[in-house]
Amino acid sequence: MADLLGSILNSMEKPPTVGDQESRRKAREQAARLKKMEEHEKRKKAEFRKKMEKEVSDFIQDSSQQKRKYNPMGKIERSILHDVAEVAGLTSFSFGEDEESRYVMLFKKEFAPSDEELEAYRKGEEWDPQLAEQRRRLKEQAALEETESSQTKKVEACPNSNYRDKYSHLIGTSAAKDAAHTLEANSAYGCVPVANKRDTRSIEEAMNAIRAKKRQKLEDDTGAHSSSSS
Repeated sequence: MADLLGSILNSMEKPPTVGDQESRRKAREQAARLKKMEEHEKRKKAEFRKKMEKEVSDFIQDSSQQKRKYNPMGKIERSILHDVAEVAGLTSFSFGEDEESRYVMLFKKEFAPSDEELEAYRKGEEWDPQLAEQRRRLKEQAALEETESSQTKKVEACPNSNYRDKYSHLIGTSAAKDAAHTLEANSAYGCVPVANKRDTRSIEEAMNAIRAKKRQKLEDDTGAHSSSSS
């Protein structure tokens, strides 16, 4: 019996020592503190959300405001504000170079920001609609001038032939006109006519042929006039 009782007592858990009791007490206290902190954070978030809902509601009802800028706030607060704005049907953006300076801006749907306005905020600049309009007009004017300049250069690259003026004092206006017509530009061959590409005669030979043609025409006209007179 004594041996049986002894074995039972030995198998039972020994009572905790003073050190074990202290560790368990500290663990319980730490768990209680964590729970209290979680409840506190939860309560703070609920209070902040309620505050933002009130401010967003006032912003929507104020017809004189198109947008609203908030002071820099933490990531959790920004997340709550974005969520409240989305539920309320507003557009919201976060701006700022680093976590310490990031802030939220709210925009009413009918006054949603343009890409130029968003780019200004991202650069840390204030948005000036009049200055932006001036920049837009200058940009359009520069683009228009560039287009006109490009068209002018394109026309100058293929100028009209001045062949008639160049040789009119040598072969006469009529012959020069025929020569200029023969050498009329063909855009498909870079200002050189197709017929000229196949014509292997020299300029002197071409001029002689034109003069001969003119003389033959004069002789024919003279002969015809004599026949009619007789």
